[in-house]
Amino acid sequence: MKDVEDIHRPMLNSLQSTSAKMKKIVLSVNAGSSSVKISAYSALFGQAPIQIAEAQISGLTAPPATLKYTRRGEKVINDEEVKDQKVSDQADAFDILLKTLIDDNGVPEISSKEDIAYVCHRIVHGGEFVRPKLISDETYHNLEKLSDLAPLHNSTSLVIVHRCMSDLPKTTLNIACFDSQFHHTIPDHIRTYPINQDIARSNHLRKYGFHGISYAFITRAVAEYLDKPVENVNIIALHLGSGASACAIKGGKSLDTSMGLTPLAGLPGATRSGSVDPSLVFHYASDVGKLSPASTKELHISRAEEILNKESGWKALTGTTNFGTITAALDPSSNSNLSQQQIANMRLAFNLFVDRITGFIGSYYVSLQGQVDALVFAGGIGERSDKLRQAVVEQVSCLGFGPVDKDANVERVGQELDDDHAVVEIAPESKKGGHRVLVCKTDEQFEMARACAEDGEFWR
Repeated sequence: MKDVEDIHRPMLNSLQSTSAKMKKIVLSVNAGSSSVKISAYSALFGQAPIQIAEAQISGLTAPPATLKYTRRGEKVINDEEVKDQKVSDQADAFDILLKTLIDDNGVPEISSKEDIAYVCHRIVHGGEFVRPKLISDETYHNLEKLSDLAPLHNSTSLVIVHRCMSDLPKTTLNIACFDSQFHHTIPDHIRTYPINQDIARSNHLRKYGFHGISYAFITRAVAEYLDKPVENVNIIALHLGSGASACAIKGGKSLDTSMGLTPLAGLPGATRSGSVDPSLVFHYASDVGKLSPASTKELHISRAEEILNKESGWKALTGTTNFGTITAALDPSSNSNLSQQQIANMRLAFNLFVDRITGFIGSYYVSLQGQVDALVFAGGIGERSDKLRQAVVEQVSCLGFGPVDKDANVERVGQELDDDHAVVEIAPESKKGGHRVLVCKTDEQFEMARACAEDGEFWR
């Protein structure tokens, strides 16, 4: 006698086949401490998603909150102050962004919440998760536990996950995409900290790495540009923004990365110290073990975490979190009102950042045994700062990178780097066997939607 599943299998296969041929709406959500961004895509199973619209609310921690909205590549709203609507946290911002999409007659594909099939959430710390995960009640509670490892990073995302699970139709699937999952291939001898391993295992203390969604996109985009299979690509990738990291990618997989147990380790950022002597913080202030006044019932942050995550980086060195302001101050032709001491502080921050970046490039070059297809710049600073790219490449020229083509570095990157041209070359491979230098416009929103559209487990 046939099994019930065998009897119904042809029907199930037919339903899956029909579903695969239907376009579905996928939202990618990226919640930060001061902003929320959502991108809406139309997708078919197994095919690259097509962006319909993108909306972002910024200024959650520094009111007034402002709204940006783009439809099919055209700016509809540009930095408009959000009025007459409560924006007290990320969930409020998400509600406004979703309403903006639904109320827009120019996006007929999304006329109600019922039109949304999938919501992909960027979760910074995924712990032991090595691939995207459908969020059930059990998964959600596991993610809540991980917030103890990353209190400053996961909590903002979980606020929106909770809102989606409670307010969106039950037919809408919520999917967690983890920034740490790309790095699950890091070998044990690299990801292990030299501490008591019984304690390390029970408390999940090891290197996890982050910016993985970005690195996954960069790896595929560079492989396509180089016309090589992903599994044959060796690169040193730099995701440089207000949070910055470096990654050694061997055979299309993460071999090592600069961030560790949390995103604090490695490179300095706008407000993060990056790696410092662990005992430094105890000499810096006397109350580092106490809870920060910014802590809440759900979010426990020590003064040490607050100092190194929120009160350090180039903000501490220069007074600004804007790296563009720092590089502009170093231009002798700029009409700056800064004092000589302020300019010296800007130069210190710039040189320090270059030094830390090149230190990781040198380390990863050795880890990859010199078999490097390209050095890749990405992230907001990596894409926009021609001065930083120039300085970094000059510093690592002894390894065979560069020289930088000045026209490509300044003009072509600004003109050609877009959604259709994700990679621009600024230092071609030389006849002497030098290594290429590329700039990649990374797209975490797209990467999350792509992962959803290509995973048969999610596509129902």
